[in-house]
Amino acid sequence: MKKTYSLLIAALGLTLLAAPLQASDRYASLFGGVSKINDGTLDAGLTATAALGCDYGTSRVEAELGYQNNGVKNSTSDVRLVSLMGNGYYDIDLGGVDLYGTAGVGVAESGHQTDVAYQFGAGLAVPIGDKVMLDARYRYFTTIVNPSLSSNSGLLGLRITF
Repeated sequence: MKKTYSLLIAALGLTLLAAPLQASDRYASLFGGVSKINDGTLDAGLTATAALGCDYGTSRVEAELGYQNNGVKNSTSDVRLVSLMGNGYYDIDLGGVDLYGTAGVGVAESGHQTDVAYQFGAGLAVPIGDKVMLDARYRYFTTIVNPSLSSNSGLLGLRITF
């Protein structure tokens, strides 16, 4: 488990620190929203992500840390999921508003179980300042071994270029 996280962190770190082939902007993002795990026994819950990335114009790459918490219906227990993902984005400039698609792969941990995970989604980003974007996205997230943890999320966040 620790080896998996260590290898993934090292690979993502090298990706972000490697000398770019073209000019890039670094950014940080923070998102929060509502998630619904597709297993019918769980209530809607909260999800949050934080990421560091590189923006190359029409494409981006980032390392993302995520957290998701969904309650079990008619119970005081809940399901917590922590993920570490490497994501890629393709941005389309619509004249001041960016439409984008995203896909990512990584690892997720729920309880004492670690699993390979992947996600994909789409969103819109609108500039609200010189280096700040307001971003709304949809995300589908799932794990390979335990697909009952698949979820749909609506997220709202900020992306800050530095």
